[in-house]
Amino acid sequence: MERRLTQRGRARRTELMTCAARLFSDQGFHSTSVSDIVNTLGVGKGVFYWYFPSKDDLFIEILRGANRDLRRRQQAAIGDEPDPLVRIELGIRATMQWFHEHRSSFTLIQFARTDDRFTDVLAQNQEVAIGDAVRHIKDGIVAGEIADQVPEVLAEAVVGVTERLARTYLLERDEPVTEVADAAVAFCLNGLKG
Repeated sequence: MERRLTQRGRARRTELMTCAARLFSDQGFHSTSVSDIVNTLGVGKGVFYWYFPSKDDLFIEILRGANRDLRRRQQAAIGDEPDPLVRIELGIRATMQWFHEHRSSFTLIQFARTDDRFTDVLAQNQEVAIGDAVRHIKDGIVAGEIADQVPEVLAEAVVGVTERLARTYLLERDEPVTEVADAAVAFCLNGLKG
């Protein structure tokens, strides 16, 4: 059963998640203990376990929170844009900017892919991303702007290209975000138009 938290409780929970995300990114998930997290914040272990049953549960919440934050950024960028291709472009650009600003979250997502304990939450996050892209792609197909192909396949391609370029050129090579976003947009939109 999930606890109802006061505003102060929500702030403390967020503080634990933020601290843990930073430590996981800097030191690695396996090298970071619950003691490291609470010692960094100057609180007891009881505070940690009040909010999270385990370090794994905390990490899962960090992954979910990152996905919610990314999705909010995408939705804010897209707004009420009526043109499906423009929505896709705005979504790609918002995603690249978010990855650029949240390098540590991107690092944690990459780590989570290597550990079976986190595959379910990553699959859920990916399902949401693909679902969002499918909706815009279907609208583009109906409008005649996107080639009539399987929307799910096209969505996987857009999400995959965006993520791969972000990992390689933003995270690993620290290239300018605008240039990487331009490349992703050009490639994806040209591919969608057929």
